[in-house]
Amino acid sequence: MIDKRVKNAQEAVKDIESGMTIMLGGFGLCGIPENCITELVNKNVTDLTCISNNAGVDDFGLGLLLQKKQIKKMISSYVGENAEFERQMLSGELEVELTPQGTLAEKCRSAQAGIPAFYTPAGFGTEVAEGKEVKDFDGKPHILEHAYKAEFSIVKAWKGDHAGNLIFKGSARNFNFPMAGAGKITIAEVEELVEPGQLDPNEIHIPGIMVQRIFQGENYEKRIEQRTVRKKV
Repeated sequence: MIDKRVKNAQEAVKDIESGMTIMLGGFGLCGIPENCITELVNKNVTDLTCISNNAGVDDFGLGLLLQKKQIKKMISSYVGENAEFERQMLSGELEVELTPQGTLAEKCRSAQAGIPAFYTPAGFGTEVAEGKEVKDFDGKPHILEHAYKAEFSIVKAWKGDHAGNLIFKGSARNFNFPMAGAGKITIAEVEELVEPGQLDPNEIHIPGIMVQRIFQGENYEKRIEQRTVRKKV
């Protein structure tokens, strides 16, 4: 069994260079690869194209890369929680490609499965469909969408073993699941790294064959994007 452990985030992202395309798992601030994002900030890589459901918030997640203008292009679905993102987009400093959420997930999953393209009705008749091939299925128009191509896919899991097998927890499974194996190299940071054989095979979400590097992260903040509480009675 191949041992895919690396020491830390610094070693995991050591060969990520300026100008590369990177997928980053997570939904809102849930299940984001915090350690790897922090290390990319420290590396000062620039001109990145980032594929992620959203762009974090101003002082956390991908917002940290946006603050230092390390991202050239964002490919996302939801971007409403980041004022700096809005400023850069409206000023023309940041290139933005908005994609329907289901299409974003399927473009990742297709890359993971080795499927080059697929048809979807989502986005037909909108700006999303401009310049794309349209084909009718059962009398309904569908647009052709191509799978993403990325040098690296960075995901966050709850548990993993030395061979790269991963288990996600709750809603953190979201985009981490289809992004694992969707890049040429997949990096997984996990909250708990265990010996091979300690994970129940029936609970593994991503097999180790899809992961090239794994390490145990630390100091996870696990912020809540929007907190709603009941008034004290």
